[in-house]
Amino acid sequence: MSRNEARTVVGKAVPRGRFPHVKVVGELVFVSGTSSRRPDNTFAGVRVDEFGATDLDIREQTTAVIENIRDILRSVGAELADVVQITTYLVSMNDFAGYNEVYGRFFDEQGPARTTVAVHQLPHPHLLIEIQAIASLSVTDPTAPGQHTREDTPR
Repeated sequence: MSRNEARTVVGKAVPRGRFPHVKVVGELVFVSGTSSRRPDNTFAGVRVDEFGATDLDIREQTTAVIENIRDILRSVGAELADVVQITTYLVSMNDFAGYNEVYGRFFDEQGPARTTVAVHQLPHPHLLIEIQAIASLSVTDPTAPGQHTREDTPR
């Protein structure tokens, strides 16, 4: 990928608008807001019983979102360890603890700067969370002081 290119990623859910999954500008990688939506337009962390009652799981959705971001980053030669900033949108701050628990499986205190905000709603009623990320392709030594050192998969 050139240092000034946008793309959608094959095998990921098609964006619900005219925007890319990822845009690289110089050494910076911008990942558009990402949800737990799968390529078949279903959502991780959603169960509907035979009576139509819906159960939404913030932990499962958060895991799927971060894994989707990981896959998008890999499509441009980056990893979760290269993420320098994350903005998370939660429909309810009551889900903060579950989100934070899963987030801690992927990132620690040496990871990206982070902002988490509550929003009125997201593009689908089954979504509890959306995350956007900024990564740097110049993060070359993940063991250097101040760099993220965890694996890209949860413990």
